[in-house]
Amino acid sequence: MTKLIRKLRKNEEGATAIEYGLIAALIAVVLVGTLTALGTALDDLFGDVGTKIEGATEEAAAPTP
Repeated sequence: MTKLIRKLRKNEEGATAIEYGLIAALIAVVLVGTLTALGTALDDLFGDVGTKIEGATEEAAAPTP
């Protein structure tokens, strides 16, 4: 019985797997945060470009007096 307990104590494979899992989770959280911020910034940028294009096409289509 004591041999089994010693063997389990020295076995670090589970701890290593948990560490890798925590690192992967941290990377995922950082990626989600970064991509969310980037997506919001890109949405604002393309919204502004679309508004400017709409204004330019309306000006070009308007009859000149």
